[in-house]
Amino acid sequence: MNKVTLFSLLLLPCSSIAYSFVTQSNRLALNRHQQKSIFDSTIHARISSSSLCMKKKLNKKQRAVAESLLKKQINEDGKTEIPQNLRRKVKASRPFLGHVVPENAKRQGGGSSGPQLRAQGRKRADSINNPSNLKILGGIAKGRKLQSPEVYLRPMMGKVKEAVYSTFTAFGLYDDSVATKHLDIFSGSGSVGLESLSRGASHCTFVDLARDCCETCQRNIDNLEFGEDPEKTRVVNADAIAALKDPYSFGIPEGFTYNLVTLCPPYEEIVYADLIEAVANSPCVTDDTVILLEYPVELGTLPHVITREDGGALVGVRNRKYGRTVIAIYVVNPTGRLDESASSRPEEFVSL
Repeated sequence: MNKVTLFSLLLLPCSSIAYSFVTQSNRLALNRHQQKSIFDSTIHARISSSSLCMKKKLNKKQRAVAESLLKKQINEDGKTEIPQNLRRKVKASRPFLGHVVPENAKRQGGGSSGPQLRAQGRKRADSINNPSNLKILGGIAKGRKLQSPEVYLRPMMGKVKEAVYSTFTAFGLYDDSVATKHLDIFSGSGSVGLESLSRGASHCTFVDLARDCCETCQRNIDNLEFGEDPEKTRVVNADAIAALKDPYSFGIPEGFTYNLVTLCPPYEEIVYADLIEAVANSPCVTDDTVILLEYPVELGTLPHVITREDGGALVGVRNRKYGRTVIAIYVVNPTGRLDESASSRPEEFVSL
């Protein structure tokens, strides 16, 4: 697939009615289409024209910006380049927020009002079992509380998790006829993967480099009674990128693939380009795998399309901002099997 072919697919107009969210304040009626699969024998992926179509009602300025960005992303051979801003570590400092504060933080003002501030990465007091108030938000384990590791983490915010799982449900990942297998990378306490199991996922693999996080995750699995079936969960103590590149070395069976992969990394500790390339080309993903990547607004906007080494592609279907957190969702080699709500939305990857 050359540059002209891929670019023309990205700009295909839609033909019937759809609904998309560009910003909370500016919701536009979109044209929805019937999905028509396009197979190119030069690549392994089947990418539907519907999954790569651009919103029809972009204004002139928005379309010009979108086209300019897409042209810059696509090489002559149809490959996309990872932007340079993703090839370096990002500085994403955050304001004081409950227990997540710098070690040398000082409380402003006097008195006893306000929560006690605690340092991220420091061992928490034995008397505090759940400093983040983590709990399951939906499904069969709704309302059940989760234990936290011995170090303070920055878990996915509740409002973000609720929005994310509403999207996954709309995609059809938790339909009765679908056996969703979830790979939760940077799992921490396991709250993201456990939420998935509660809502109907058939399996979840939890991966974290910290042994304490893996042990806490296993305790939460047992407390929620998801550990009764040994085939339902797997906890892997490993580096995220190493596990994505060579999952078989870490106990993941050869040929075992996932419908859903979530990556919620510590913003300042990873290079996003390395993580994106690892997950895009991982043997853990297959056609129609949904990939969620959390990143800070300081990073800029991720590319709409990310090509794979085998010629396939990750196509962006969501890129939503929640305060200073951004959630990007991609579909690997979309075939049209997912719900129409999982169709491409390139307009969301233009700017934040």
